[in-house]
Amino acid sequence: MLKILYHIITILQTRDGLFINEKGYILQNQFNAIGAYLKQEFGCKVIKLSIDGGFTCPNRDGTLSTDGCIFCSPEGSGELASNIPDQIKLLSAKWPNSKYLAYFQNHTNTYAPVSELREKYYAALDYPGVVGIAIATRPDCLSDGVLELLDELNKKTFLWVELGLQTIHEDTARLINRCYPLATFDDAMDKLTKLHIKAVIHLILGLPGEDREAMLSSVRYVCAKNIFGIKLHMLNLVKGSTMEKLYPDYVSFETMDDYIKLAAEAIRLIPQNITIHRITGDVPRKLLISPTWSYEKLRILNGINKKLSPL
Repeated sequence: MLKILYHIITILQTRDGLFINEKGYILQNQFNAIGAYLKQEFGCKVIKLSIDGGFTCPNRDGTLSTDGCIFCSPEGSGELASNIPDQIKLLSAKWPNSKYLAYFQNHTNTYAPVSELREKYYAALDYPGVVGIAIATRPDCLSDGVLELLDELNKKTFLWVELGLQTIHEDTARLINRCYPLATFDDAMDKLTKLHIKAVIHLILGLPGEDREAMLSSVRYVCAKNIFGIKLHMLNLVKGSTMEKLYPDYVSFETMDDYIKLAAEAIRLIPQNITIHRITGDVPRKLLISPTWSYEKLRILNGINKKLSPL
């Protein structure tokens, strides 16, 4: 049975363009946030159901490596789960007029026979209220058969594909054991663009050895592509990762303000036509090693919005 990972922070949009969370903090709409985009697209609140499709990764099963990317947790971001119908029932009780996106999140969600992918994707789309699908994968896991299936889906439903790039710098890519070169990402983007498939790119801020300019150059590079969206992750050192063994004392950003300043700079580089899906990182507190304050998501979001506000 398909499983879902969920982590929800309630944000309500007011008519004046501000966002107010459930604790009353004001989050100013300073950029093209995906939540607002989806509300405009579907005319209601749209919630992502983060699905564990039971996939692995070529960077874990021995095809490329057995260690995975050094920052990744053993579960590949799938630490919490419940079944789809029960979770939709729970969410619909709180948001009765909402719709859902089936989000295949942890590990590499195009790394399986096409027949298996088709079965799982369409099973998720069959649930009442599911209006589209988002698929997280690697640029080196888009075979011709997978692309044909994605093209099929894209013509039938709302779709985006997420590519875990993390950085454009080859030395960093080797350090984090990404196991594919930048040229592979470029090729994947060319193929997705030709098929008119929306692409969302993941970048990690705070990787070892990268300074401010290195991080911002990754943002500039991907924004020059024909991308639909971008996710900015703050690097979190998590328990059970290879990084914990290699760099047990590593801290990506010494203070919250350091991250807020860098994230605000990155956001200013992102054109308004590109949707922003994330500007921090989500890690269960029980797995977090550093930065010790990164679980304080509301403070980080408000700090970024304050930094972006005109004087």
